[in-house]
Amino acid sequence: MTPTPARPGTRPRVSTEGPQRQLEQHSPPAIWGEFVAAVFALPGVVEGHSAVSPASSRAVHVDGVDAPSEPGRSLAPMGERFEPVHLHGVEDTSVHLVLPPIRGAELVDLGWAEPHQYEDHGTEFLIYGPRDAAELRIIVDIVRESLAWSVNRLGREA
Repeated sequence: MTPTPARPGTRPRVSTEGPQRQLEQHSPPAIWGEFVAAVFALPGVVEGHSAVSPASSRAVHVDGVDAPSEPGRSLAPMGERFEPVHLHGVEDTSVHLVLPPIRGAELVDLGWAEPHQYEDHGTEFLIYGPRDAAELRIIVDIVRESLAWSVNRLGREA
């Protein structure tokens, strides 16, 4: 894995009331479109409706995995479809996902993320939307990392 560089600039403002969303420094529409396409082109990824996010969001499901094996591995509550990642709409452009707490804290320190406002397990994070092509690549890698960690925790190959 390539080390993640620090995110340049200041952090965007994020809502303090739910649903948690990014309020500024949104992805330009073309970059957001490329990002969404790149995420849904990842192997084993299935697009769906989020069980926990507004209708404008897109859930990132893993083919063949219907439910989380344990709390903290999915953004959806136990019993819901496995949803380790969801992408918010173009008016927001942030991403919610799960990661190991240590890795999530590292991304917070590097300026890419903040803990999800409704975190229950210390694994839920908001990742800021990509502002350019370089950030797009980094955030796709973070999404890939989230999916791999979630699937590996289920005893499956990423």
